Amino acid sequence: MRIEANKIYCGDSLQVLQTLPENSVDCCVTSPPYYALRDYGADGQIGQEATPEEYVSRLITVFHEVKRVLVPEGTCWLNIADTYCGTGSKADYHDPIYPKGRNGQQVAINRRAPGCKPKDLIGIPWLVALALRGDGWYLRSSIIWYKANPMPESCKDRPTRCYEYVFLLTKSKKYYYDWQAVAEPIAAANTGLPTRNRRDVWQINTAPYRGGHFAAFPPKLAETCILAGCPIGGIVLDPFLGSGTTGMVARQLNRRYIGIELNPDYCELAKQRIGGDED
Repeated sequence: MRIEANKIYCGDSLQVLQTLPENSVDCCVTSPPYYALRDYGADGQIGQEATPEEYVSRLITVFHEVKRVLVPEGTCWLNIADTYCGTGSKADYHDPIYPKGRNGQQVAINRRAPGCKPKDLIGIPWLVALALRGDGWYLRSSIIWYKANPMPESCKDRPTRCYEYVFLLTKSKKYYYDWQAVAEPIAAANTGLPTRNRRDVWQINTAPYRGGHFAAFPPKLAETCILAGCPIGGIVLDPFLGSGTTGMVARQLNRRYIGIELNPDYCELAKQRIGGDED
């Protein structure tokens, strides 16, 4: 059963997903709120849980519904970053370079995490990935999204972070994957420009976005996932739509989209950014 496409649902991702029919979308490309890093100003938002375990549990519940609505050959591309265990509230901290916080937002609270010492890297991406595998997903690839232009960090006791994870998850052992659509060029030869299967380190720089959303991921990242994981004319789902990058790129690539976003302001932002009438 197919669903009405090119549509944005304003509401809680879990509640909206539960209303969608099973086996109705071809691909999911999404980046949920990262743990304890940003406050998006919406009641019931994911990412502000008291512990990493609660955060992981909420995501597993949401992605269980994503798996239900995916067609059997569907793929899910999950972008997620890690969090350091903090020492409590940083509300009084003022970055001399970014006085309003990273990306114009006040520095969030990094809570203590059971089993972690202050300054420990929590390991959020792998906690989520392994829990998803335990819930029945096939964990097919861990992709490094390398950013040559990462956000500056004031730390001087560890390397500056310049990558995030993109996990390729599938509903079944056999699934849609167009390797030729995302093949990489290799050294030119007299016969033309040969290509090879895409590797699992993707260099994609962050892209500036002047809208009112602080964590818009670059269109090139969404484009790569959609080209590989969704056939032309298929439906791409983003249960954490944010500023609408996934929907915008899906339409540019002759795919349809379903977006879910909790924050009404972001829903309006996404509608303006994606453009076009909903079907």
